[in-house]
Amino acid sequence: MRIRYPVAMTAAALALATAVAACGGTTTKVGAGSTVKGQPERGGTVTVAEASGASPNDIFPLSPATNTNGYNVNLTVGEWPNLVYIGDNPQESLYSSLTWSDNDSVITIVLKPWKWSDGVPITARDFTFVYNLLKANYNDWVDYDPGLFPADVTKVATPNAHTVVIHLNRSYNPDFYTDDVLTEVPLLPQHAWDKTSLTGTVGNYDQTKSGVTAVWNFLQKQGADTATLATSPLWKVVDGPWKLGQFQSDGYYTWVPNTNYSGAAKPVLSKVIFTPFTTDAAEMDTLRSGTTLTVAPLPLNDVGQIGELKTEGYSVASVPTPGVAEIVPNLWNAQAGPLLKQLYVRQALEYLINRQQIETDVFHGYADPGNGAVPTTYGQQWVSPLEKSGGPYPYSPSKAEALLKAHGWKITPNGTDICQQPGAGASDCGAGVAAGEKLQFQLLYASGSADYDQMNAAIQTSEAQGGIHITLKAEPFNTLVATTSTCNAQSHPASTCNNWQLQQFGYQPYSVDPNGSGIFNTNADSNYGGYSSPEMDQLINETEYGPSSSAFFAYENYVAEQVPWLWLPNQSAVFVYKSNLAGFTPASPFDFTLNPEVWYYVKPAS
Repeated sequence: MRIRYPVAMTAAALALATAVAACGGTTTKVGAGSTVKGQPERGGTVTVAEASGASPNDIFPLSPATNTNGYNVNLTVGEWPNLVYIGDNPQESLYSSLTWSDNDSVITIVLKPWKWSDGVPITARDFTFVYNLLKANYNDWVDYDPGLFPADVTKVATPNAHTVVIHLNRSYNPDFYTDDVLTEVPLLPQHAWDKTSLTGTVGNYDQTKSGVTAVWNFLQKQGADTATLATSPLWKVVDGPWKLGQFQSDGYYTWVPNTNYSGAAKPVLSKVIFTPFTTDAAEMDTLRSGTTLTVAPLPLNDVGQIGELKTEGYSVASVPTPGVAEIVPNLWNAQAGPLLKQLYVRQALEYLINRQQIETDVFHGYADPGNGAVPTTYGQQWVSPLEKSGGPYPYSPSKAEALLKAHGWKITPNGTDICQQPGAGASDCGAGVAAGEKLQFQLLYASGSADYDQMNAAIQTSEAQGGIHITLKAEPFNTLVATTSTCNAQSHPASTCNNWQLQQFGYQPYSVDPNGSGIFNTNADSNYGGYSSPEMDQLINETEYGPSSSAFFAYENYVAEQVPWLWLPNQSAVFVYKSNLAGFTPASPFDFTLNPEVWYYVKPAS
């Protein structure tokens, strides 16, 4: 799993069902895109504004566990789409059929007869290449969910060139596994990448222990070499609709069409430019000029500018964000960890977050309310009655104060609370908390967004009402992810675990089934603060193994009550786009504008 901030564009392509045809003066609809009156045009360049702080830094699709920069997905997914299109859209998925058998423990996948951009057929060998790489290195893969693919695979068979049979070590909920696991697995070109150096020959190195390690290390090193991403022959072999044209260290990059793309959604545009902005203000200045930006995420503190932007030729679309926003408490920080391990402290912190105020004043209503670990703005089948009612910890300074008093704290509103009763008893401050210790924390968050500056300032103020002193520190996104890490009993007391106490990356993305796998399991890569509970592990497992709604609600309510993370409103994506750009809408929560192969310009209807 990967962290993304603040609105990262997550999934790949919508389907482009028909080719662009000349039909002047008519109403035209291409694929899944919007209906626009006018004559379709072939070619043209679209410039997309990257959200403030966004900057991909790795192109290898199997990013290392140490690189949690979710913007890397934005860079790669148009070039190497995953085996299963998120949401299980069969037209854009790489398989023609996917069936389950043997009590839902065997998956048979028939691949489409597609080709790589160099004309070589995509085959089952490309899947076994990925499987071999991950089987030997899954603990160094950022998208690995503990116990799941590939650790749960007992055998992979390839009865013919286009069929893969995966044998799992137990029965699974097919919907969960297809939607949340196989959507993280790409196909990669074994015929071009199974090598250990740029000048070396391609072989079957992935089939030996030493060889697969050498290939993995080589590809990881090359993928992180940002100076060569646009020129290396490795990255020229793709199976998606796009190729990388340019890449700069500041995050600027371009896509150009893969002219040999096998899918139906063949690009109509001639180029897509992704251009970074260091601040919201810089992006808004460019938008107001009405000249260079075609598509941009609109900072929510600027929604009042929508009317002006419409006069500059923009339209507006809003899409809920599939994920949960959070502040992560580091339970293994040497100073703050003993405090944050106390459930009552995390509960008090949550009671003091005025989520409704943030949703209204900061995000202007464009946000999920943040009642727990499951979004309420999409996928209503997943939302328990507890979360629908506002979650277990609605804003209540009085309840926070009562909790702290009951555990031996002297409360000083707008000051700093002090532990007066140390010890591990039910009415004490808790194990590891000393007499006279102050209830104070530093909150690190990614800089560049006025929305997030405003939200964290509001949190700092509301926490102070209960005597919890929060110091804010904003850092560039890439600095933040480079200087913090996943902390747990094994990594503590590594220096990176003592670098931070509370941190806010933005939001944690979800796939279709938001069950928390890979996020709240013990020692999961995305369990950044090191929360661990056997009960949590079991509840997550039960959602993976069967489709029971009661099992899902049991997990959902437990994680909401345990507050391994502090829940925050999760802003929706509000996009502005040039009104003569067709295909941009409608967008699902899982597409987020990263599907320019279905976009095209139109001339005004005559």
